[in-house]
Amino acid sequence: MSKTYSEISDRDTIANILKGETQEYRVLVDRYKNYVYAIIVRILNNKEEAEEAAQDTFIKCFQYLKSFSGKSKFSTWLYRIAFNTAISYKRKPKIVVSGLENIMHNVASAEHDTSHGLYQDDKKNAIENGLLELAPVDATVLTLFYLKECSMEEISKITGIKTNAVKVKLFRARKKLAEVLKNSFSLDMETLL
Repeated sequence: MSKTYSEISDRDTIANILKGETQEYRVLVDRYKNYVYAIIVRILNNKEEAEEAAQDTFIKCFQYLKSFSGKSKFSTWLYRIAFNTAISYKRKPKIVVSGLENIMHNVASAEHDTSHGLYQDDKKNAIENGLLELAPVDATVLTLFYLKECSMEEISKITGIKTNAVKVKLFRARKKLAEVLKNSFSLDMETLL
């Protein structure tokens, strides 16, 4: 009886890829594409650029797969590549594009009627928009910890920030997010976070 993709561990999949079964790389891409994209879009704040950076991340991962030592989880190693790729994109000179898209986004956000409280989707959108207001590293740390459930050690490996500094950064980023949401939506933070 053959195993399904979800039953095959990352290490088994990597071993098969390194043996020449390169078509199995699709398993890793399917398994981690949403996580990689989430990290990158937090840093770049641009969906199109994030998609391109995510593709570059998976290309780099494939190119350097032989160097994966297995000392950490594959996901941690991959997220580190994603983080570094996004930072590289962030440093590239940008072509100035019309701010119409940002204006439309802000207008749509302002049209939320908060007098009756936020529904679940509105809460999620409010948090997403609030994360966009934070520094990229702060948004990434929050995303990794709360949404991807990474440990402090994993976040440290991904971001290159010392574990103790990650704890401090996480605490401060959470406070910043709460303040942004409070100011933007005049909400009771206990109901939102």
